[in-house]
Amino acid sequence: MVDELGARFATAGHEIALVGGPVRDILLGRGSKDLDFATSARPEVVERLLAGWANHVWDIGKAFGTIGCRKGEWVLEITTYRSESYDPTSRKPEVSYGDSLEGDLSRRDFAMNAMAVLLPSHQFVDPYGGMEDVANRVIRTPGSPEDSFSDDPLRMMRAARFAAQLDFTPDPAVVAAMEAMADRITIVSAERVRDELIKLVISPQPRKGLDLLVATGLADHVLPELPALQLELDEHHRHKDVYEHSLTVLEQAIDLEPRLGVELPDFVTRFAALIHDIGKPKTRKFEDGGKVTFHHHDVVGAKLAKKRMKALRFSNEQIDQVGKLVELHLRFHGYGTGEWTDSAVRRYVRDAGDLLSRLHVLTRADSTTRNKRKAEALRSAYDDLEERIARLQEQEELDSIRPDLDGNQIMEILGIGPGREVGEAYKFLMELRMDEGPLGEDRAREALLSWWNARS
Repeated sequence: MVDELGARFATAGHEIALVGGPVRDILLGRGSKDLDFATSARPEVVERLLAGWANHVWDIGKAFGTIGCRKGEWVLEITTYRSESYDPTSRKPEVSYGDSLEGDLSRRDFAMNAMAVLLPSHQFVDPYGGMEDVANRVIRTPGSPEDSFSDDPLRMMRAARFAAQLDFTPDPAVVAAMEAMADRITIVSAERVRDELIKLVISPQPRKGLDLLVATGLADHVLPELPALQLELDEHHRHKDVYEHSLTVLEQAIDLEPRLGVELPDFVTRFAALIHDIGKPKTRKFEDGGKVTFHHHDVVGAKLAKKRMKALRFSNEQIDQVGKLVELHLRFHGYGTGEWTDSAVRRYVRDAGDLLSRLHVLTRADSTTRNKRKAEALRSAYDDLEERIARLQEQEELDSIRPDLDGNQIMEILGIGPGREVGEAYKFLMELRMDEGPLGEDRAREALLSWWNARS
């Protein structure tokens, strides 16, 4: 397929080369169905050459010189040779076309991504030592890192993402430039920062990338709540390092991800694990006797999580999901050794809703105690809670829990029309259902009438 494409462009008198990540991944033994190409042809010419060859062609990136297409199971992006830089006062890159492959490679983020294979000749092009960097698992820029990061400050976050994704180590000059230029990330749009943060969090080793963001000061600008978890400890008030605890919870949540039954990796669960304690710095209090408390950090943390995610332009669904998980992450700790009533278990399931499996993972991951006896007691208690939930779900269909009477039945029994009273009656019956389980229509009718008469 690749050679077909190369021959098609060569016949038309244009160069085309496989470039960037796909070339790097070939050297790493990693496969991908998404391929990137660079070409001397202008976008309108690329469209014409793909017509009749690709199954589907799209031009959503045409303003940036990119034409996309699908050929069988492969997804291709073909971009005209270009140069790209940032105006210091603009959030958007300025794009202009280049006239050579080597010039195009010179503007790429890192040397490991500045390699190419010309088609159809298969000539390997590596002007900046990318192959050696891949062999040594090093992140370097083609030119000076200061120039590269000035052209596109998001590349500083990409360095952290590649550290997490590929287990590569940034060159000291790259780290130094990230530290010196961290505030330049503020010129990048929230959407681009968000997308890069997602890629980092769902990487195989997110801790490595997150540590780099914090150490260089980038996190102070893109996710300031994370470095804020590095609470100062003193000789009188010792408590768990909240930052390290949060990273450990993230790693343990990753280990538990297969329990979710959703497509993995799961950003929502991972991000909730990472920031579940961000309310602690604002709620920390030192009590008599050297005790440290963080009362209501779950509620405060949920508000902070939603505010930060809104600023980063996350979807409303993701904001609500992460916010709810952060708010509920302490709920289990009232379970003790199983003293919860069935009513409390029902409410736990109701409040978690479709996030229940994620809440299970987050709660289990949140145990980082080194006390083996305490850790085993927590695991055993949560095993017991899950068994009780499963038993009640089988008996009562907890996933779709609702009152024994619907709105129409309520209006008929009480002889009222639509209005506020119907909602109040429905809420009463729902609470009754939570407290006592399924009642059946007859008992629910009696309880409703008794409540209505007392109310009247």
